[in-house]
Amino acid sequence: MKNAPIRLAVVGLGMASKPHLGALAELRGQVEVSGVHNRSPERAQTVAEAFGVRRFAGIEEIAADPGTDGVILMTPPDQRIEIVRTLAGAGKHILTEKPVERSSAAARDIVEICEARGVHLGVVFQHRFRAGAKRLKALVENGDLGALSLVRAEIPWWRDQAYYDVPGRGSYARDGGGVLISQAIHVLDLMLSLTGPAAAVQSFCATTRAHRMEAEDFCVAGVTFENGAVGAIVATTGTYPGGPESLVIDGTLGTAELKAGQLKVAWRDGRAEELGEVSGSGGGADPMAFPHDWHRDLIADFAEAIAGDRRPAVTGREALRVHALIDALVASSREGRRVDVVAA
Repeated sequence: MKNAPIRLAVVGLGMASKPHLGALAELRGQVEVSGVHNRSPERAQTVAEAFGVRRFAGIEEIAADPGTDGVILMTPPDQRIEIVRTLAGAGKHILTEKPVERSSAAARDIVEICEARGVHLGVVFQHRFRAGAKRLKALVENGDLGALSLVRAEIPWWRDQAYYDVPGRGSYARDGGGVLISQAIHVLDLMLSLTGPAAAVQSFCATTRAHRMEAEDFCVAGVTFENGAVGAIVATTGTYPGGPESLVIDGTLGTAELKAGQLKVAWRDGRAEELGEVSGSGGGADPMAFPHDWHRDLIADFAEAIAGDRRPAVTGREALRVHALIDALVASSREGRRVDVVAA
């Protein structure tokens, strides 16, 4: 196991970088920033000076740097595959923002590149690191809720038109879609980490009057899971002013509701349990209105995976499940029929 701090370069310094940079500042001593790179040299220089690190001129310079163990990758999804190919080829481990890519097929290509090169690929699904989510996972895995019977995922978020006026945002060419792959993906990933794979879906997706955009800002769906449970999904960025996301799991021994990070459990025998505090998650007009401690724990786990040569908590291979689910939701709406979820 490596004893020295893990050194990570940061690639991409847009909106998503805010919680990462806050987390990295807290992790100094355990995780160090080896340098930063961004399409805007001015933005990169500002962040480099704040951390007292170098500004990399390009991806090839990061790949050649012996002092860089891995990279936090925060470019838009359509810019990733060649970056991953270069970095993985140089033996650099990669922690990528969600989604891995714009489709299951493209995401699988990235996963296979990293596996072929023997580098770790982690994915930023920080909702799994909230205290309530971790407690809920333990309840499910230990069988405390009994057999899972019903699952409800609701993401009633808001984005104003200015958000979608950014070139490429909400498009298939850059983002791979709308609310499903850019926002709801967090809750859908968390759901699948608890329920196991989805088997089939029937959905309706649309673009509401709230937005001018290419892809969907609304989706409602019924889901069947491989374990026999059934469920429902409602996701949108068109409900003002935006509300907290929630995930409700009904088991034969109790019902667990995870809402805005707070877990409440109603047991069939009359007991009640509550854990965690309500916190923002970027569901309103400010997409980054949430704390960075979940990112801190996720980045720390990724660094420990590099140091201990183990898998990170959320691997690229595991992330293919949510990509397959989203592909099926989109296909079901387009084709107007029930669609099987095909493993990526």
